[in-house]
Amino acid sequence: MKGKKEKVRKLGKAGKGNWCLNPQSPVSNPQSLLIFLLLPFYFVLLGAADLNQQLDIRINNGTQGELRNEADRLVRLGGQAQRQGNLDKAIPYWSQALIIYDRIGDVQSVGRIYDFLGLAYAELGDYQRAEDALRRRLGVARDNKDWQGQIFGLNNVGTVLLRRGAFPGAQTTFEEALAIARSFNNAAGIGLSLNNLGLVASGQGSSNRAIKLYEEAVIYRSRAGDAIGQANTLNNLGDAYQAINSFKDTIRAYGAALGIAKEALDRPNQFRAIDGLVLTYCSAGQYTRGIELLQQRIATAQDAANPRQELISLRSLAQLYQQIGRYNDARSVYHRAIALARTLNDTKAEATLLGQVLEIVSDR
Repeated sequence: MKGKKEKVRKLGKAGKGNWCLNPQSPVSNPQSLLIFLLLPFYFVLLGAADLNQQLDIRINNGTQGELRNEADRLVRLGGQAQRQGNLDKAIPYWSQALIIYDRIGDVQSVGRIYDFLGLAYAELGDYQRAEDALRRRLGVARDNKDWQGQIFGLNNVGTVLLRRGAFPGAQTTFEEALAIARSFNNAAGIGLSLNNLGLVASGQGSSNRAIKLYEEAVIYRSRAGDAIGQANTLNNLGDAYQAINSFKDTIRAYGAALGIAKEALDRPNQFRAIDGLVLTYCSAGQYTRGIELLQQRIATAQDAANPRQELISLRSLAQLYQQIGRYNDARSVYHRAIALARTLNDTKAEATLLGQVLEIVSDR
């Protein structure tokens, strides 16, 4: 890809007895609705989950080929660290790769690395560096007339602004991305931009406007064959319907998200959809259905070999049993959760769970 090369600048370093207030549930805190899963989802969308496939520009001329191979190796190491949740280790690998790609003039890879760095910094809460890296990525895309890079670059910059609570700036940025995506009839870009505009509307308390944006976004994400994006938007739609207390529509949206996420083996959106459904059914007093869904959540976590999510599931089920007065069941599930916490060497979770078991006595 030809175009003006950007000079690389080095980047630096429950409520008691109430399941519905479970702080570990992504739907229990309205503020978290704005950003839940955004960055992990973007990492998937941008390809960080399969970096090898992105490193497809080969330079086979001596020194540059060797440098390219070293940069590729660093990117793969960073990707492994990212997938293991070690972003502090991923960033140095990617920063070194960035310098090499700039040196050999691989502008496309420079842009991708800025994406990875920006999203990593954002997930770590370093929004200043995140915005800096993502704006540089956007600059690379603009210099090279890379319209797809501009669409996703603008959405990533907007996401950081959204995390910082800069709603007007985020909205303007997402609208610019949407305009470019529409001009090229890019379904994936349209769906992503509409989804993010829905998040802005939700953050500003405009649930009805958010619902319209999400409904349109689902259509485009379906057209793009983006199952993960579709499930994510449907979960956002469930959040918006929940905010206006529309029970049937909330169940419909979360249920659709759960079905699509199951089919796509998209565990994060499965967990999120189940949490939304449980909260909705609990709020309506339909506790039996809530228990069934939490048992399904436990099975999903076990099937995914995800003990952390299994622990969250067990704690939520125990809290629900406690809430409805099924104390023996609550105590039994708490003990299962405590055993798992010990296996994970999570002393903080173990202490919290032991305290909740003791609360059962005072509740009776």
